[in-house]
Amino acid sequence: MTKWEYVTVPVLVHATKQILDNWGADGWELVQVVPGMNPENLVAYLKRPIASSEASDESGRG
Repeated sequence: MTKWEYVTVPVLVHATKQILDNWGADGWELVQVVPGMNPENLVAYLKRPIASSEASDESGRG
């Protein structure tokens, strides 16, 4: 079973593509974008699979 790690990221509307491209280059997949505290900010929820050695360490089996 795939184990995931998650992160929330503030995203400025004038730099959305660059911010998401940077996170995507690090292996993060966009799950959802929601409005932030003001009209110029959004919040992105991203996920990526945990490497198998990390996942087994976290489960106590590795």
